[in-house]
Amino acid sequence: MIFDRLKRFSIVLEGADRDSPAAFSPGQAVSGRVVLELAAAARLGALRLRAMGAARVHWTESRSAGSSTAYTQSYSDQVEFLSHRDTLLAPPDNGEATVLQAGRHEFPFTFQLPETLVTSFEGKHGSVRYWVKAKLHRPWATVKKAKKEFTVIEPIDINTPALLAPQAGAKEKLARAWYCNRGQVSVTAKIDRKGYTPGEVIPIFAEIDNCTSRAVVPKAAIIQTQTFVARGTRKQKRSVVTSITGDSIPAGKREVWHGRALKIPPVGPSILQCRILQVEYSLKVCVDIPGTSKLLLELPLVIGTIPLHPFGSRTSSVSSQYSVNLDWLSTIPEQPEAPPEYSAVVSSPEAEQSLAPPCRSELGDILEGPFFAYIQEFRFRPPPLYSEVDPNPPSDNIRPRCMTC
Repeated sequence: MIFDRLKRFSIVLEGADRDSPAAFSPGQAVSGRVVLELAAAARLGALRLRAMGAARVHWTESRSAGSSTAYTQSYSDQVEFLSHRDTLLAPPDNGEATVLQAGRHEFPFTFQLPETLVTSFEGKHGSVRYWVKAKLHRPWATVKKAKKEFTVIEPIDINTPALLAPQAGAKEKLARAWYCNRGQVSVTAKIDRKGYTPGEVIPIFAEIDNCTSRAVVPKAAIIQTQTFVARGTRKQKRSVVTSITGDSIPAGKREVWHGRALKIPPVGPSILQCRILQVEYSLKVCVDIPGTSKLLLELPLVIGTIPLHPFGSRTSSVSSQYSVNLDWLSTIPEQPEAPPEYSAVVSSPEAEQSLAPPCRSELGDILEGPFFAYIQEFRFRPPPLYSEVDPNPPSDNIRPRCMTC
């Protein structure tokens, strides 16, 4: 039977590890092989390969109609990103099966990913998945299947003007308890840019004014918002990625954060270009006010994959807004002209006058000041005039040197 002869049927992708799946970028080529091990010779049909990638969302909502009747409404949608088919082993034209001998057989394959793909994602109500599936057709037997998933990471470069722009905001809230006005709480916060990558530290600059009669506690957190869309209905799930808590602010006091550090843990990048599934991030600065609701201030964030250039955000943003004019380079001659003679620029009377030391009566009290020093010994003279007659002729007592010695 074919069940006893088939020892192994699997898919191996290049660049994949045992612990983690292979990762690719949009537009990259995916290569691998289908491995088939037979314990004995076997008759096989076709071996076909299919690569797929899609985003799927699904959730249910229970609704009640009246006092005892209830029904469940289902929401689903799907968007396909990748579909590739290939035949690795085709049956002969006469319709007979192909006979493979015992041993290991490998069938290589390669396909190109589209230039635009969404990052792989796993959420509560949806996912973005990519996989390769192989089907082995055998005579008088069920189809044998093998599946291998791989990861796609959409590059998001934070070195763009939109993601390098500072983000700031301000909010205030009037604290009330039992219809009594207990004062006002205000918060202003700022971060140096909008785009970050996992592992970076966000410095938070904030001012919290507590004008109430009770102490308040400031906090900051990174919030992930997953949005699922199906049949015109939206479903959201918000979760806290990481957070920090500041010191308690007494009544009538002000707290200032001079770059309070909040490190981004390993999280998936933002997904903003999918119609049915989006993953967004924000920095939330909140103040816990006793006896009333919290004061909330949110600043948008984008988690990217390409980190900040080593030159810094200021250099990147300036270079993106201004261009350097290099037209003057075309006017430079290939061979520069020789400099003019000294005598052609400065005449002898001017040189003598410019090199003569100034009179003390002209300088007045300047010589007494600490910023002026005149050393008379260091005086420059113009070069001597050119002459074809050597002013230092060689002596007759010197024996000419033999060049062959």
